[in-house]
Amino acid sequence: MELLSAGNLEQGAWAIVRRAVHDRLELEGRAPAFVINGPITQALAATRDKLQKMESTSGLYEAIAELPNRQFEVIVLRYLLGYPTAKVAWFVGIDERTVGHHLRRGKERLRIKLGLPDDRKKPKKKGEGT
Repeated sequence: MELLSAGNLEQGAWAIVRRAVHDRLELEGRAPAFVINGPITQALAATRDKLQKMESTSGLYEAIAELPNRQFEVIVLRYLLGYPTAKVAWFVGIDERTVGHHLRRGKERLRIKLGLPDDRKKPKKKGEGT
């Protein structure tokens, strides 16, 4: 019943199937078999390897390669490979809002690592701007 009220029925169903297959494969000592563990994982691993070897004057490539796995996955899939957020969510097996969260956290981590200014809008304090 919870699945029916969750919003995106297809995504919820896939999450259940992924979990069931993951648990079964783990129980049997076999390697994972879903998309994120097949061609997509291979592409992400190759991308991380290439980024680690590339040099940039800003250090961007190296900083992307050093991101935690989930942030790396969504940053690369969304911004380097150009997949829409919905497709990134499907590949990784998470909700689109969670993709957005990891994108924001990854971009913030990159901003700090690269020493870039924080240009996010800050709320005005009382008396400012009048």
